[in-house]
Amino acid sequence: MSRSSKSRRALVTGGSGGIGAAICRRLAADGHHVIVHANRGLDKAQAMVAQIQADGGSAEAVAFDITDRAATATALAALVELGVIQILVNNAGIHDDAVFPGMSGEQWDRVIDVSLGGFFNVTQPLTMPMMRTRWGRIISISSVAALAGNRGQVNYSAAKGALHAASKSLALELASRGVTVNAVAPGLIATGMIEGSFDADAVKKLVPMQRTGRPEEVADLVAFLASEQAGYISGQVISINGAMI
Repeated sequence: MSRSSKSRRALVTGGSGGIGAAICRRLAADGHHVIVHANRGLDKAQAMVAQIQADGGSAEAVAFDITDRAATATALAALVELGVIQILVNNAGIHDDAVFPGMSGEQWDRVIDVSLGGFFNVTQPLTMPMMRTRWGRIISISSVAALAGNRGQVNYSAAKGALHAASKSLALELASRGVTVNAVAPGLIATGMIEGSFDADAVKKLVPMQRTGRPEEVADLVAFLASEQAGYISGQVISINGAMI
């Protein structure tokens, strides 16, 4: 297992499955202490922690609802008491698809609340402690849907697109304090979120590279953005989509 020059505390929201799990494994492999967040699936987060520890890494599991501002603030305060979180990966997100004329207000609110409300509820309490250390990495996982749009995902595209704008503005505020803020926009990645939605022929038509991406490929990009070497990259939306756009 490789080790970074300096171990830091990293929080990955939605860290127990798909892209989140790959990010947790990679950050742990780089020597960071990884806090694996889940909403209700604490057992999955704990299983991820056990896997990381079996591989020689350092991790712990936490569970809280990122749409609940008070509960999130309480959970984060307890974590920061044990040490500043200098790497934050806002990975938690959901989709609840429907064509816009048939989309309910509840579908709109749920998706916005998790992706965008969750960004505020998690990031804002961690910003000042991170700034005081004069080093930090805030990385939000977005989607190609925020760049190109997607039928049936007006809510999801809106939420993820707003993350792009928020990241660019926050990057300007934090630049002088050594804290970078970026978004990563994956295309079709082989996770449970797209299972059953795209067959092999559809993937070949949509993706010039004619394959889905691997969660580990997204994790490698996130790990680089979280590293010392990426200290001059901020305010960017970086796509990883096999040349889709």
